Amino acid sequence: MLTVHHALAILVDDETESSGDLFLQNAVVSAPDARHAGTDEETFDTLDASGCIVTPGLVNAHHHLLQTAFRTLPGTRGVPMASWLPTMAAEYARVGIDPELEYAAARAGLAESLLSGVTTVADHHLNWPGGPVNTDIDLTVGIARAAASAAVDLGARLVFVRGSARDDAEQAALSAEAIAAALVPGARGGIRHGGMLQVAVGPAGVHSDSPETFRLLGEVAARHGLRRRTQANEQVDVVIALEKYGRRPIDLLDDWGWLAPDVTLAHLCAVTDDEIARLAASGVTATHAPACDLPMGWGIAPVAALRASGIAVGLGTSGGGSNDASNLLADARLAMQIAPLVGAPIPAREVLGLATKGSALGLGRPELGSLAPGDAADLCVWDVSGVADAAVADKVAGLLWANPGRRPKHVVVAGRVVVRDYQLVGHDERTIAADLEALLAARHAL
Repeated sequence: MLTVHHALAILVDDETESSGDLFLQNAVVSAPDARHAGTDEETFDTLDASGCIVTPGLVNAHHHLLQTAFRTLPGTRGVPMASWLPTMAAEYARVGIDPELEYAAARAGLAESLLSGVTTVADHHLNWPGGPVNTDIDLTVGIARAAASAAVDLGARLVFVRGSARDDAEQAALSAEAIAAALVPGARGGIRHGGMLQVAVGPAGVHSDSPETFRLLGEVAARHGLRRRTQANEQVDVVIALEKYGRRPIDLLDDWGWLAPDVTLAHLCAVTDDEIARLAASGVTATHAPACDLPMGWGIAPVAALRASGIAVGLGTSGGGSNDASNLLADARLAMQIAPLVGAPIPAREVLGLATKGSALGLGRPELGSLAPGDAADLCVWDVSGVADAAVADKVAGLLWANPGRRPKHVVVAGRVVVRDYQLVGHDERTIAADLEALLAARHAL
């Protein structure tokens, strides 16, 4: 059992708060009256939360962990997508995508995530060895295993999304089948290891993937009960869809069977009121990624309008090729600040809800992102007693309004402390960073 003592405030969800102590047992939040129900063999641990706010663990609903190895590359900042894509592709080819690189990049990205309070990461993996013509199914499985191994080593929850970006449709589907069989064999909903590992599928979008890719990956998802994810309605997505098909992305996704309750759509910057109504009627969920969309020039998703229509909206960082940080709390602050540019303001607590329960619902994981009894024991302890939070009248709202570079003091995943006193437990972040940089240096030297 783990007890979190003396919290100034406990954000159960964006509508419910308490204070005092929180009890975690058997990897879930325990009711206070059940705190003495453990066995004689059970170990007991405590975390002091004096002067701190406790929130659910943050859920990053859209990341590209491989891109952690490719941040701030020359020629990838302030350029159009037509220039960005070949520059990134050339560097992928130069370095070489394989399980070794995937492990090092995912390990660094996940370590950064945990240290900034993210307990669950959805990794939309789009790039594979050999590019779209890759036919080595075993190698794709090895890459997926490498990402899963990095998550296991650090104690993070991972959703590995077998993505596609112009891949051969049949090969992408065969790879997705093999990855599901290897990582989550026979698992209901593609989730296993106590909810620590999940598999999903996701074409990059209608701008890059064919109707056949969407159909075949959708069939894999149906056979295994996997969630489906894709990207839609960035400005470039709309432009290419109109040029290629004479139709907008939402129309195509509807025709291709990808407007449904098991689908999450990332970005959604350029959506009309009519499209929002269609999305809401279909039951899809959405992921907002402002720290990717803004620097790429894609616009701002109308989050307030999406939520007002009944769509569950989560939050994601996207990857290091467009957003060089994995700090979801910082991106939540950005989302809150830019919301009035495209609609109604969104209060801080509701934005925290995007980064927790909103993201969790998009993953089909209602047990994540909140701290009611029976929910998963994932949480962050944020110290608000320092000068950066001095004279902040509303300490919960201040998590976003004040101190944008803050890190959590403690992080817990499935009842296990993975960050204690601002440090990874059992790992050194500098070593993780050095390992990735040494690997890249060795490959650049070849």
